[in-house]
Amino acid sequence: MGPFSRAGNNGDMADTAPAKALIIDDERPLAGIVASYLRQAQFETAEAYEGPDGVRLAQELDPEVVILDLGLPGMDGVEVCRRIRTFSDCYIIMLTARVDEVDKVIGLSVGADDYLTKPFSPRELVARVQAMLRRPRRRTQPATAQAAREFGQLRIDAGGRDAWLGDEPVVLTRTEFDILDVLSARPNLALSRRQIIDEVWGPGWVGDEHVVDVHVANLRKKLDDPPAEPRYVLTVRGVGYRMGQG
Repeated sequence: MGPFSRAGNNGDMADTAPAKALIIDDERPLAGIVASYLRQAQFETAEAYEGPDGVRLAQELDPEVVILDLGLPGMDGVEVCRRIRTFSDCYIIMLTARVDEVDKVIGLSVGADDYLTKPFSPRELVARVQAMLRRPRRRTQPATAQAAREFGQLRIDAGGRDAWLGDEPVVLTRTEFDILDVLSARPNLALSRRQIIDEVWGPGWVGDEHVVDVHVANLRKKLDDPPAEPRYVLTVRGVGYRMGQG
């Protein structure tokens, strides 16, 4: 597959470069349909039908979002996602043909931001992609105006989108950092899953709210924060989560 297929020019985006979306799915008709819907929504699109080609194109084309099937020839979607995460913080939506919750958890555990179960509505997929790209990354003030937030050994620079545990940087996905940012901005407040979703994914997001739990589990692993006795991301039973003091 060559360069991106360009969105149609309706005049509304003359001053804005269209976002780039890479679809990695071995079901070529489905990949084509998804690409068509995305182009109608003013995205540039590219397609790959095998895992290794998907990794290569993600590295060459640097898309803003990747739509990634879990079951791929050559290299499954989990490994593709893991490899993309070594060089890109693009948004990744995982597609799975099975309803087994394990598939969804595995996909999110290696760095996917969201998932959809086949069959799905292409319009819903496009809506989720658009919602992701509208996420403000929570930079409400200039980076120079924000003091680092400290919780024991954990230090968070919200403006620079960096986190350190002691002297070691913590490598987080966009979604993991956004959740940490939301919780650390109001450390004494317990937030429900829905409140976290509204802040991170946006109030229009529709899906399983337990997606938050999977991202929190990944975040805790990276913060060396055991779920049985967490120091940084605390579970508030019957409510949701809040920051701990480390």
